[in-house]
Amino acid sequence: MSIKLEHINYVYSEGTAYEKHALKDVSLEIPHGEFVGIIGHTGSGKSTLIQHLNGLIKATSGALYYNGENIYGENYNLRELRNQVGLVFQYPEHQLFEVNVLQDVCFGPKNQGLSPEECEKRAREALQLVGLKEKYFDHSPFDLSGGQKRRAAIAGVLAMRPKVLVLDEPTAGLDPKGRDEILDQIAYLHEKADMTVILVSHSMEDIAKYVDRIIVMNKGSVMFNDVPKKVFAHYKELESVGLAAPQVTYIMHALKEKGMDVPTDATTIEEAADGIMKALKKERAAK
Repeated sequence: MSIKLEHINYVYSEGTAYEKHALKDVSLEIPHGEFVGIIGHTGSGKSTLIQHLNGLIKATSGALYYNGENIYGENYNLRELRNQVGLVFQYPEHQLFEVNVLQDVCFGPKNQGLSPEECEKRAREALQLVGLKEKYFDHSPFDLSGGQKRRAAIAGVLAMRPKVLVLDEPTAGLDPKGRDEILDQIAYLHEKADMTVILVSHSMEDIAKYVDRIIVMNKGSVMFNDVPKKVFAHYKELESVGLAAPQVTYIMHALKEKGMDVPTDATTIEEAADGIMKALKKERAAK
């Protein structure tokens, strides 16, 4: 279930005074089951990139393969691709519209031509997967909290049973508790549902904690594409393009400069705490 991009270019308003090269020669591969993070400054091309993944935007040039088939090929079934690659936009709760939560989540399966019984079965399963309690199923989606609306909107995509879940800033506008709950739920889904997850986020802490690999976009091109530790080792270069590393990276570098023997590649609080404790034990043993 891999996604492969070969030399993808995308130009907005080509041939006009407003022409803008949003993607420039992007080549990537995302194998099935990976949890990938995409980061980049505003205008870096990350949102344009993810809209290519299920064919919402067609590349100006290049090829995009899903399971080995070029989605730009003649007679390719884009509708089936969109069933397989689910895209959750930023503030997805703005797309909620049905009279109650259960009916809203049924909307996607209905469009797939499934029976009412199968639609409801899938909707209930999806809502349980995102951790929304059954007591909310018959509530209006507009009566839910921000975090609950976000869960309901994600459930609407999950009910279509995609193999790939693409999320564009899924925690935007949520408080810290709501953000952690949503991301923990996404990590659970990644493991439980055996799906590929592609997460666009501006939070370096979130990216460092959850993903297997980071793709850094800058001015429409891929700047870095590696595991979090190796990407954040370039924190000075990230700063030069308006990004940063997780706060713990800066703390560990500062401690190292003060003479403390700590690992500077720590990217999470847990790794940093473990490294500091080990360094303190060494110092005590040496005295």
